[in-house]
Amino acid sequence: MNWEAIFKEPHVWLGASGPSGDIVISSRVRLARNVVDIPFPARLNSEGRHKLIEQVLQSARSAPTLAAAQYIDLSHAKKVERQFLMERHLVSAEMVMTDDERGVLIAPGQDVTVMINEEDHLRLQSFSPGLALHDAYTKADRADIELGEKLPYAFDTEWGFCTRCPTNAGTGMRASCLLHLPALVMNGDINRVLEGLAPMGVTARGFYGEKSKAIGDLFQISNTIALGQTENEFLETINRVVQSILNYERQSRDALMDPKKRIAAEDQIWRSWGLLRHARLISYDEAMAHLSQIRLGLQVGLPIAINPATLNHLMLVTQPAHLQLLKGSTLKAEERDRWRATLIREKIEEN
Repeated sequence: MNWEAIFKEPHVWLGASGPSGDIVISSRVRLARNVVDIPFPARLNSEGRHKLIEQVLQSARSAPTLAAAQYIDLSHAKKVERQFLMERHLVSAEMVMTDDERGVLIAPGQDVTVMINEEDHLRLQSFSPGLALHDAYTKADRADIELGEKLPYAFDTEWGFCTRCPTNAGTGMRASCLLHLPALVMNGDINRVLEGLAPMGVTARGFYGEKSKAIGDLFQISNTIALGQTENEFLETINRVVQSILNYERQSRDALMDPKKRIAAEDQIWRSWGLLRHARLISYDEAMAHLSQIRLGLQVGLPIAINPATLNHLMLVTQPAHLQLLKGSTLKAEERDRWRATLIREKIEEN
């Protein structure tokens, strides 16, 4: 497997050019599918898992969307390689935890992937930059239809697609947007805004999805159930909720830039800039916190000598596994902190 090629291929959201890209980093749609008459992965033995992988790969070869996709056998990948894929959101945290027979297909451009033998037989997911849920769904749906022509999906006329977790039954779809909400965090309004999502069937998760924490003021907003509405209805619900959160975030940014408060907000942002330019050791959480401040500073018009695409790139490549693959060696925590600080300084100087 050519890990260097995968590493160097730009991720779909790095350009920071999508709709509402000042706040919405990316949109993602994930579809859970299972093959009829085959037990869920947790009930399959090694041979059964292997046979399912072969069946999916054979089907993918004749699917235009996936014909040129690279397959990565996670059961033979190194721990740091699996971690890298999770950091890039190409696989879930669930996929990197064991050495069981499982893998992932990654289409050119890294905007469509298929996880095999996760919680369900298949987890198809697609990405689009910015607030573009319908675009992401179109890509996922295309791959789903192509695979479905070869694979007999488990489907019930009343309950929809059969999935291991009942909350995924129905459409089997999870739609989400990754939002950057630094002003709501700074103003102390983030909890109030996020707590109001539950009655709408929507939830907020951290940077790496379910059970993860928010890092760098990044939050994933997604639907909590997949049954009872059509795919387009779920997409419209998420889109409507995200638009509402965007309004709150923009109002908070305006409030921070009010003449009476502006000096305090600017001081915090410029302190982050100074630290990133001169730090010799920095953890990932701390780096993300300061990169978040710089991104906010750019969006409110401060003359900071860096562009949004570079910031998005640093948020991605300063993660632990990315750093180690970039360096080409295993690094201890302090070594990663030193190399991270050096990388950030070099990128800032290039701008």
